[in-house]
Amino acid sequence: MFENIIDQEAVFQLRDDLQNNRCAPSMLFYGPAWTGKGSAALELARALSCQKDASWKCSCSSCERHRLLSHDDLLILGKRSFSCEIAACQSAFLRNSTNQTAKLLFYRSIKKLLMRFSPVLIEDDPKFQKISALLQTIGEKLDEFWALNETASGPENRQVSDAEKICAALIKDALILENDGLSSLIPVGHIRSTSGWCHLAPNGRHRILIIENADNMRDEARNSLLKLIEEPPSAVRIVLTSQRRDSLIPTILSRLRPYRFLNRSMEKEKEIIRRVFFDTEFIKTAQAQSSLINVYLDSFLAQNTDKLHRIAAWFIVSFARIVSIDIKKSGKEIPQFLNAIGLCYAQSAEQSGYGRLVKAADVIKTVSSNIDDDSFPRFMKICLELICDVMRKENKSDFIVYNEIFRKTMGAAVTSVDVLNINVTITLEGLFQKLASDIKRGMNG
Repeated sequence: MFENIIDQEAVFQLRDDLQNNRCAPSMLFYGPAWTGKGSAALELARALSCQKDASWKCSCSSCERHRLLSHDDLLILGKRSFSCEIAACQSAFLRNSTNQTAKLLFYRSIKKLLMRFSPVLIEDDPKFQKISALLQTIGEKLDEFWALNETASGPENRQVSDAEKICAALIKDALILENDGLSSLIPVGHIRSTSGWCHLAPNGRHRILIIENADNMRDEARNSLLKLIEEPPSAVRIVLTSQRRDSLIPTILSRLRPYRFLNRSMEKEKEIIRRVFFDTEFIKTAQAQSSLINVYLDSFLAQNTDKLHRIAAWFIVSFARIVSIDIKKSGKEIPQFLNAIGLCYAQSAEQSGYGRLVKAADVIKTVSSNIDDDSFPRFMKICLELICDVMRKENKSDFIVYNEIFRKTMGAAVTSVDVLNINVTITLEGLFQKLASDIKRGMNG
């Protein structure tokens, strides 16, 4: 039980609660990204449904279905990043194509995405018609992948070639599904459908609902979730995950048993990369990092975080420069917050290689040509982190107003791209104008 969760004290507490029949109706797994919260939630679901001893290799039919993420009593919702995990799992499988564990790893990485499109959740969703054919295609290709080496005949190299083709097709379609099918916020309709599912009798011992990044929902969805966790059916266990405990509203938080997941040591993260992703070459050259797993998975992204940090620093410095020039022309004093942005990140902006531009249209064009829709939420998050760092470093109370302006406007920009499907260029134009207008208004207020 929980043998595949490495170096997390939370799972010992979970195991103890399970073995002593103290498992709470609703739980919160919280902590930094890639610390095992989702994996632990899936393992909890398997252990709760197991008909034997809940060991990872348990042969009972319930555990087999949970390992393949095909159990009728398991429901998962909530958006997170799938692209880097899927790509890393594909790489692990192709390096070890005869290894059944590596094969299962890639299979599960695709299934984690597909489970967000359970008929329970999307039957009445307007997006369903748009993505139904794609869902069927991915499902068929995934079945074909799982059958590899079981029904195939002929030379091994031909089987490897078939695997590479199927993996490439799966990744291509999975990225389209992630970009087109997932909303950044959990829709209230999904929570209501989930509530109905929870009140049905389980096929096995328990029904398990997992809501990842549960803080990403609007008030109406939170209220619907609150009603469910206030009086959950006795055969249901609910697990919410979040990076920060305090990101959940108090009325929900008070009804959850918390389990904290922590960043691991570099040596333990190396062990995870070796045992989970079978990558010994990366470990040989790995440098000390705050999160080695983040760095490892990030290396599989089309646009890695280093690049996004460079262009984010350049973007906010360019914005501060352009708005400062405009304010100076009006004869007013430039806010210290804009000057502080320049002082903090001028060197990074200069080293980015994007040049010193003084027209908003040129800045927007440069960012748009370097940031795709999929990377835009990460880009905005990094921009906001840089802005927040300015406020923390300067520690001036009047900076809070400007920090809040950036937070609200950048959040709206992410919704524009991620939910409303407005392209990056138009979104950045609106962002630039809104930020400039609100900063000038803040000066006068």
